[in-house]
Amino acid sequence: MIITLKNKHTLQIDDFSFKCCIGKKGLTSSKKEGDNKTPKGIFKIGNLYFRKDKLKKPDTQLTCLEIKDTMGWCDDVNFPKKYNKLIKINKKVKHEKLKRKDNKYDLLIPIKYNFKRPVIGLGSCIFIHLTSNYKGTAGCIALKKKDFLIMLKIIKKNSKINII
Repeated sequence: MIITLKNKHTLQIDDFSFKCCIGKKGLTSSKKEGDNKTPKGIFKIGNLYFRKDKLKKPDTQLTCLEIKDTMGWCDDVNFPKKYNKLIKINKKVKHEKLKRKDNKYDLLIPIKYNFKRPVIGLGSCIFIHLTSNYKGTAGCIALKKKDFLIMLKIIKKNSKINII
């Protein structure tokens, strides 16, 4: 099953279209860390991370992992072994904290961009996550919670996302 970003405001899955937002500076074929752009390409998706303290485990075929206080996603170019990976938070390593005060990461799915053997500086922390206002992201794709929950029921573990 393919999730397709049809344009900067529409995510398409089968017959379902969802309003979404992408990186503040649009799409790119040459992603760089911190450029606020969403990478183009076809990518696998990861597990679903969710806030058990805010919502019950969603109905999905994806593997669901509860977000803990100690979870972060490394975006530190000075730590090549940890770059673009889930890490235990460490003050010495720059990271995106997964348990946030806002609701953006109450539900999130990593997009496996620059993932298997990450190249330092080509971008990290590219997720499908929540939005409340459809404002541009730092490079992720974001949907409203109700649409995210519908999407979770449709997609499968082997689903891919096509960002064109």
